[in-house]
Amino acid sequence: MLPDCLSAEDEQRCRQLLARTTAGLRSRPAAAAVLVPMCLVRGVPALLYTLRSNRLVGRHKGEVSFPGGKCDPDDQDVIHTALRETQEELGLEVSKEHVWGVLQPVYDRRKATIVPVLANVGPLDLQSLRPNPEEVDEVFALSLAHLLQTQNQGYTHFCQGGHFRYTLPVFLHGPHRVWGITAVITELTLKLLAPGIYQPSLAVPELPRG
Repeated sequence: MLPDCLSAEDEQRCRQLLARTTAGLRSRPAAAAVLVPMCLVRGVPALLYTLRSNRLVGRHKGEVSFPGGKCDPDDQDVIHTALRETQEELGLEVSKEHVWGVLQPVYDRRKATIVPVLANVGPLDLQSLRPNPEEVDEVFALSLAHLLQTQNQGYTHFCQGGHFRYTLPVFLHGPHRVWGITAVITELTLKLLAPGIYQPSLAVPELPRG
């Protein structure tokens, strides 16, 4: 049975677990920050995702992502970056009081640090969002129940030059496949929210830093 992962008791537990990481990483320089928006969609706990616009420049266009982006020199910290980018991309204002904390950073192929910021945005009507069409093609939610079902979980093995390099999680059978860094952050989130239920068969990986 899936527990209420967004209960007051769970919030307190998660905030306590994230306190040290949050204090250590909040003001540390990073290339980018993303918001991991926990929400209730029709009363069901879920995570909110975006489909990046095909109009964007770069290799990540058209991919599933969490709202977020590059840290600006004027941002107070990575939490400010994540909240600012979410408002710019989705028209969704999230107060700092709803932030539970900072998850461990992940690294892209260029060794850039990306910091995930976990927040509970509460009950959400996806139709009420106003995504920026220059940045976001689609907004969708995946319930925690869906993400925690083993038949919706998998792993992708990456090779280069004919040699195995690393393995990353992937989440299947939703509107879009969740993979890459977004899947790694999703896995970190599930391990925090449902430690007794989510049991990945592999340790949470980092993309190679070299």
